[in-house]
Amino acid sequence: MTLDPAWRYLRDQRATAAAVPLYEQTVAEARAADLASIRAGSGPVEHVDQVVDRTFAGPDDERPVRVYRPVSTGPLPVVVYFFGGGWTLGSIDTADAVARRLAVAVPAVVVVPGYRLAPEHPFPAAVEDCYAAVRWAAAHAAQLGGRADRIAVAGDSAGGNLAAVTALLARDRSGPVLAGQALIYPNTDYTAADDSLRQNVDRWLFNTTSVGWYWGHYLRDPADGTNPLASPALAGNHGGLPPALILTAGHDPLRDQGERYAAILRAAGVRTELRRYETMAHGFFTMTGVLDPAGQAQRQVADTLRDWCGVPAPTVRRDSTIEHGP
Repeated sequence: MTLDPAWRYLRDQRATAAAVPLYEQTVAEARAADLASIRAGSGPVEHVDQVVDRTFAGPDDERPVRVYRPVSTGPLPVVVYFFGGGWTLGSIDTADAVARRLAVAVPAVVVVPGYRLAPEHPFPAAVEDCYAAVRWAAAHAAQLGGRADRIAVAGDSAGGNLAAVTALLARDRSGPVLAGQALIYPNTDYTAADDSLRQNVDRWLFNTTSVGWYWGHYLRDPADGTNPLASPALAGNHGGLPPALILTAGHDPLRDQGERYAAILRAAGVRTELRRYETMAHGFFTMTGVLDPAGQAQRQVADTLRDWCGVPAPTVRRDSTIEHGP
């Protein structure tokens, strides 16, 4: 496999600068560096009609949530988007550019919850927060300008893991019914020991050491890694789940477990679409400012969400307001 030339340039820049990998930084330093990197690579900001900051009731406290709504004359589907960052990094802000683009491109009301992060709040805190956020979105869909009968989940990396796990919980805890799950290079199996984990060891890209560093923060005990709410591939039953779109990257230690999860879902009778972005590395989905395939991948996710939710293609208007609610 050949790494995309633009990715190669970014990788070589990191090597020349002797950039310190996130897994060699403190958690606080890595969180700041992750946000700065995503903002630098995300490209122009998409304008939406309304951005509202609110809260939802998590299992232990009130959690922040940001709601993006494009121009629309009627109720829209709802997409709950979970940001990535290995359950340790990331925030509502790191998902801002993606949420705006999906809101306009679907079009949909996009809800981004601020779930609790490890190591301060290890597994299963993030899982329970994300499921609570989906229930909140369903209960408040009409108030948000959305449709409670057209709710999908999506996320990248650890966010893809949380979207997959939330789909399992929504099935097993009697709702809400989900229209689909879009999983972008998700972690799906803590016990994985496959070719992509062995091959992707480049210090200047997300690598096998990165994977272990994030799991090490997330799990209170390694035994928790076999819990299906941490490793959705290990669930005993995958039947009855909503349709899935899974995107993987060729140069990604998580590639094989994402593709294996697609095979597991298909074997269980779940309608599943899988696409590998062969020349990409982990993290590319948010990098529309520097990587053309990132824009292609975001459009693919938007098109699939639109298909699941049965809505027509959007009519775009370029005005924006920003509001801050309770």
